[in-house]
Amino acid sequence: MKYFQLRDIKKLYFGYEDIAQILGIAQNSAKITAHRYVKQGMLIRVKRNIYILKERWTSFDREQKFIIANIFQVPSYISLMTALDYYEITTQIQRNFIESIVIKRTIRKQIDDTVLNYTKVNADLYRGFLKHQGFFIAEPEKAFLDGVYLMSLGRYALDMPSIDFNKLDLEKIERMAQSLPLKTQKFLNKYEYFRKT
Repeated sequence: MKYFQLRDIKKLYFGYEDIAQILGIAQNSAKITAHRYVKQGMLIRVKRNIYILKERWTSFDREQKFIIANIFQVPSYISLMTALDYYEITTQIQRNFIESIVIKRTIRKQIDDTVLNYTKVNADLYRGFLKHQGFFIAEPEKAFLDGVYLMSLGRYALDMPSIDFNKLDLEKIERMAQSLPLKTQKFLNKYEYFRKT
């Protein structure tokens, strides 16, 4: 079966060109082959011309899934409770649920057993992230503030009691918060307790 030859593609994800090359077929045939394998549940289509072997997806670690989450919606960065969990700042453990911030549109995608959740923010708030091990992720303080911002708009439920504020730079939070909308700053001020931890 030609499918097994696809295991020789060593990339995290691949496209028609890779399928064509490894199977020795034309790109048009590779498109048809990819479509057929997706229908048979052997390939996962992330987006146009980006595929993953299903057997590989199930063995991906969290960082590899974060890379795929970044690719599905460009630009985007991992944030909110997903980032806080990654940094071990919250006791709330997220399994098979990845939250990202975007500037295009709020959308949800399911890849096998994993939900990719994308939340839109204003373009001027799309900052405070870095590239780490091949994926973009919010700095810890920005992940927290993204949650506060969305919570102030009634669009998110940030689990405040689960957060270990001793692991956050509180002065940095205060500095970064100055560029947030006034409504969000007022909302944040209601949570004075986090400054006293």
